[in-house]
Amino acid sequence: MGTASIKTSSPQPSYRDLVQRTVEACELAREAAAIAAEGIATGSMSRLNAIRQCEKDLDAIDLEVDSGVTANITRVPEAETRGLLACMKVMIGLERIGDLLLSFATSAQAAGGRLDSQDARELTQMATILEKMLADVGHSFSQKDVKKAIDVLRADAEMDRLRNLIFLRHIENPEHVAHHASLQVIFMTQSLERAGDHAKNLAEEVCHYVSGRSIRHLLMAYDKPKEQMFIEWLRHKDENSQ
Repeated sequence: MGTASIKTSSPQPSYRDLVQRTVEACELAREAAAIAAEGIATGSMSRLNAIRQCEKDLDAIDLEVDSGVTANITRVPEAETRGLLACMKVMIGLERIGDLLLSFATSAQAAGGRLDSQDARELTQMATILEKMLADVGHSFSQKDVKKAIDVLRADAEMDRLRNLIFLRHIENPEHVAHHASLQVIFMTQSLERAGDHAKNLAEEVCHYVSGRSIRHLLMAYDKPKEQMFIEWLRHKDENSQ
């Protein structure tokens, strides 16, 4: 009489495991942005194929974190509950960034070697800024470092500036200069700019995770950058605690 094999389910990841996996996902997204910058800067479009694997790995971690948060959310203290929710929100943003970088790679490969040098330079700048934003998101999340998160918020303005320059050149084209691969360049620019917006949202989520306050609620009626309002709120909080 044969014995049936007994299937044992793998243990659910702990709170620390889920936080660590989320930090690893930040590094994966950063790596994908670095590959994007390298591929455009060197003209090595085949290098961009590596972004597809990063995107697949991000999808796998997203599923793992989603399952782990669902299993742990009712078992942990309140402070860790907020951390688990932050993990889930951060993973959603990172998964979207992975999709956008894959879209960027597809458009870049379609453009091939037809990119103008100025387009290649500014797209490389955008991808490099995104890489730094994602590195800072990972650091700020793992170390609960609000200052790094605010660096991400500030970096988004440069992403917008570069997007505007590229759009002006290809869409409005005031000098009526013939440009190559305009459609692909616009798609690539949109992908990077939207990825930067998601990175900015992740930084705002880290601010909420660390402080318990939404940065959007601190704008009040003042015409100030949101990072300035948040810094002032933190300073006021420190003064009161002292």
